[in-house]
Amino acid sequence: MFRKKFLALCMTFAVAASITACGSNSSNSADNKNAANTGNGTKTETPAADTSTGFVPKELRVQFVPSQNAETLEAKTKPLATLLQDKLGIPVTVSVSTDYNTIVEAMASKQIDIGFLPPNAYVQVHDNKKAGDLLLQAQRYGVKDETGEPTEELVDFYKAEIVVMKDSPIKKLEDLKGKKMGWQDVTSSAGYVFPAAEMKKAGVDPDTDVQGVTIKGHDAAIMALLNGQVDAVAVFQDARNNVKKDVPDVFEKTRILHYTVGIPNDTVTVRSDMDNEWRTKIQQAFMDIVKDPEGGQIIKDIYTHAGYTPGDDKNFEPVREYAKLVEGN
Repeated sequence: MFRKKFLALCMTFAVAASITACGSNSSNSADNKNAANTGNGTKTETPAADTSTGFVPKELRVQFVPSQNAETLEAKTKPLATLLQDKLGIPVTVSVSTDYNTIVEAMASKQIDIGFLPPNAYVQVHDNKKAGDLLLQAQRYGVKDETGEPTEELVDFYKAEIVVMKDSPIKKLEDLKGKKMGWQDVTSSAGYVFPAAEMKKAGVDPDTDVQGVTIKGHDAAIMALLNGQVDAVAVFQDARNNVKKDVPDVFEKTRILHYTVGIPNDTVTVRSDMDNEWRTKIQQAFMDIVKDPEGGQIIKDIYTHAGYTPGDDKNFEPVREYAKLVEGN
């Protein structure tokens, strides 16, 4: 029940705040076709800070969530600090949070200036904590369902998937009852919220019908499945590529039990009191870096981001809806 109580505390207020404070339009339909259109807007959210009173950084502190092994991710982020420093003309430090909730609290306490946040963590920071604004939304190459290979099309959404072993007796979502399920943090869109919501639609309670195991990192989740530590895992599509170098036959050993609807891509979120001029500088720096061959490769290695576009908070209405669905509200 920990997950349910925690998510209720964090997300119930987030949804209520979004209705009164964000001025969001009606949300998109939760089928794959409409979800695939999530995030097509290019309007930037109105900055919260006034240029005359906003926070002007003397050093920029950037933090990432642990989408893969934290030590591996931290090593990959170091070169990005150098590129940002060159673009902005101030020192830049990068770090990896211990979990999704840590980065939310770090932004709320103004210990972090820029957060690379997945959708649900962004909604918490923006709606509940009033501590962060959407600066950019990531673009990635799509993923082919059949092979897990990238498409040639840049998209601003992705899907989550539930993965089981090839010979598993689990054939449908209902078969997960009584099984050991590998989750990411409760604020992970792909690693918990969206798969849990769709399990609930199928009559499987993610709190009581499965034995939940928290695993840090989507690559670690796939390895836990391969090692027999869990019966199924919820990860982003197709996280199996992250372990293919070490386990070349990972696709032959596993299969996809279920794909979720589309989820808005990750965000680059800025602290809510950031000076407007600096918002623009930081936004442009990331957009320039990702277009540079060296910088683009660094960012691809970190999160497989292939581009950035100015974000629109309305794109995250499906995230708010699914958070409500998990809680049964």
